[in-house]
Amino acid sequence: MIDVVKMEKDSKKEAFRKYLENSGVLDALTKVLVSLYEQDDKPSSAVEFIQQKLGGPTASDHEKLKGELYDLQAKYEKLLATNQELCKELEGLRAAGVQRETCQDAATGDSPSNRL
Repeated sequence: MIDVVKMEKDSKKEAFRKYLENSGVLDALTKVLVSLYEQDDKPSSAVEFIQQKLGGPTASDHEKLKGELYDLQAKYEKLLATNQELCKELEGLRAAGVQRETCQDAATGDSPSNRL
């Protein structure tokens, strides 16, 4: 029974190894690790070196993108609130029966009174 379980584990490991090899992961990792080994001045962060060589963002890139995301989220929330306020104002004007020229009419100079 123990041999069967061990054979299943070994089989899964071998299948995974073949998957990594066929997909090019092992080759890419080997190249990056050789490049790290050949560095005369070893980087302070081996993980950042590997991430950079594999094309991933650095920690500073990540922080910059995170800041940009927060800024854009704040801008989105502000624009959403403005949009909701304007929609309420528009509904109020419609409910009051006030006719206003549309944005398109204002842009073309074609006001409701000119159409009569």
